[in-house]
Amino acid sequence: MSSLNTTAFSQHPSFLLVGIPGLEKEQFWIAFPFSILYAIAVVGNITLLLFIKTVPSLHEPMYLFVAMLAFTDLVLSTSSVPKMLSIFWLGSREISFPSCLLQLFFIHTFSTVESGVLMAMALDRYVAICYPLRHSSILSVPAVVTLGSLVLVRGVVLVSPVCFLLHRLSFCHNNVISHAYCEHMAVVKLACGDTRVNAIYGLFVAFVVIVFDVMLIFVSYTLILRAVLRLPSTEARLKAFSTCASHVCVMLTLYTPALFTFLTHRFGQRIPHHVHIVVAIVYLLLPPMLNPIIYGVRTKQIRDRVV
Repeated sequence: MSSLNTTAFSQHPSFLLVGIPGLEKEQFWIAFPFSILYAIAVVGNITLLLFIKTVPSLHEPMYLFVAMLAFTDLVLSTSSVPKMLSIFWLGSREISFPSCLLQLFFIHTFSTVESGVLMAMALDRYVAICYPLRHSSILSVPAVVTLGSLVLVRGVVLVSPVCFLLHRLSFCHNNVISHAYCEHMAVVKLACGDTRVNAIYGLFVAFVVIVFDVMLIFVSYTLILRAVLRLPSTEARLKAFSTCASHVCVMLTLYTPALFTFLTHRFGQRIPHHVHIVVAIVYLLLPPMLNPIIYGVRTKQIRDRVV
């Protein structure tokens, strides 16, 4: 195995995932809170999906989007955490190139899908608050399904070229990925030859997803805020603010670690590498764990069923 680390490879070698660089001795114990977060995420999101499916009153646009978010969170966390825990607890660091590529595809695709679903939920809240009488006609069930399908297709279309670009690279010096899972730039850094196309396309995808989605979400909530402040009833204003607050919390838990991870990959050379990796892991675990709690607590029907 040691000869794999520095000698020449075929075009597509197996990789070794380090886990958390600098904390290899401590990561056995660090894995326990991560496993608890993962268990809560799996149980919470499956419960949320079952409730939304079985309660007819929840077959509305907002809860259909919540179901899409729950499914996305399940795929996102499950594509990374089991392998991560096997590294921390069993020392199973090796991952083949196809498996690495598949993990990378699911992580980046469903991260993009999650951002798109949050954008669609912001649009739903905008229509519900600003055009309440036309909400059911504008965002009917077929329209919601179509919007969700477009978000999924966008994720697949944007991320698939990343995998093709990685497949054409050769890896000839080092097969050790200083990360706990296969992440695009972490893999690109191991390639020999010109990787500018990979780096530029990665920046393009990040720009399209984060800037476009965040901008649309910001515009939606600006218009929502204007509409809410014009409501004559204080109770109606508080109810609208309360509904939107839960969405804002969900968005902050996703975009804050995502932006930190994206920026530190390119500009955060002074930030300790283990901090970057821990935040990247939290990025995959915190939203899936918090989303079912936030929406479960905020939804009376779900809260009553749980009680």
